[in-house]
Amino acid sequence: MKDIIIANLYEKAKKFIEEIKNKSAAFLIISASTLTSTIKGISIAGENPELTLYTPAADVEYLLLGKCLSINTIPKTPEGIPTPAIITRVCKKILNIPCFVINAGCYIKPKVSNLDLDGKYGENIRKGNALDLNISKRIYENAKIFIKEILDVFDVFIIGETIPGGTTTTMAFLAALGYEHYDKVSSANRENPKELKIKIVNEALKNANIHEGMDVLEIASKVSDPFIIAASSISEEIVRKNKYLILAGGTQMASIIAFLKELKVPNRNIIIGTTRWILEDNSSDIISMINEINPTPIIASNISFKNSKHLGLRKYEEGYVKEGVGAGGISCYSYIKGISFEKIEEEVEKEYERIFL
Repeated sequence: MKDIIIANLYEKAKKFIEEIKNKSAAFLIISASTLTSTIKGISIAGENPELTLYTPAADVEYLLLGKCLSINTIPKTPEGIPTPAIITRVCKKILNIPCFVINAGCYIKPKVSNLDLDGKYGENIRKGNALDLNISKRIYENAKIFIKEILDVFDVFIIGETIPGGTTTTMAFLAALGYEHYDKVSSANRENPKELKIKIVNEALKNANIHEGMDVLEIASKVSDPFIIAASSISEEIVRKNKYLILAGGTQMASIIAFLKELKVPNRNIIIGTTRWILEDNSSDIISMINEINPTPIIASNISFKNSKHLGLRKYEEGYVKEGVGAGGISCYSYIKGISFEKIEEEVEKEYERIFL
């Protein structure tokens, strides 16, 4: 299967792929915000730090409508590189897959049909109190109510995220659990701002007063974000129901694996679906991260924009953006369903031209 790279636990990954080929699937995109993204230098998921607060709403609006309502263009980096939702939207259309937008806690509420978990955006984690514990509990419980309603309808669930600043909150959450993966968490930026992230994480941990006896939800409330809480809750129910779970993203998905481990959820029927750009990122290491937390199969889509006519897409090959909005996982699933990466690349080119030209 030349379009998919099996990067970890080859036999388990191959078995997972074979088992889901003819099964029904749903795509869940979880949108959320954290004020951590407004720290200068942390996130390029917007043309400036303030616009990162609009990105989650704009991503899901574009995903469903092909246009944004909260801002006047699709989300892009300061260099003009488009959101990875451009890949996700193309795959969604080709697959004709049911898509559920879940608002776990957006600063700007999406102006499109979505399931609101009655959460709240995360504060700047430097405060050591990202979310009030009662809000975290509400996100966690409402996520369970939602997923239980559709668990018997689908066999495979693909979970993606749109939350700028999410790799920083992931780093903090993992560190709070004892995984000091400071050199392993990726970034949407070409140059991973590790020193800045580490400074923020250390300040967060100092102010959070994490102590023995705290449960995982309490820790998450201190130093994580609404996505991590919602995705972990949903993933727990999917796995316990013996359904198949594709965590569609990069190193942020390590936080879900760690959360599930704390809940003593069996590590079965789970795979991480990411992009080749994450695997090739020399500033991070998703494989060793996952293997240290709880060994889980990892696959990556072999999509390439090397020969694209458009600079904004070719920039992906230079290490910008890399992943997001479920792009890696849903493109992997597209390949599993028989759609070639050449077809996806061709349609992404057309979509780029429709938007920008």
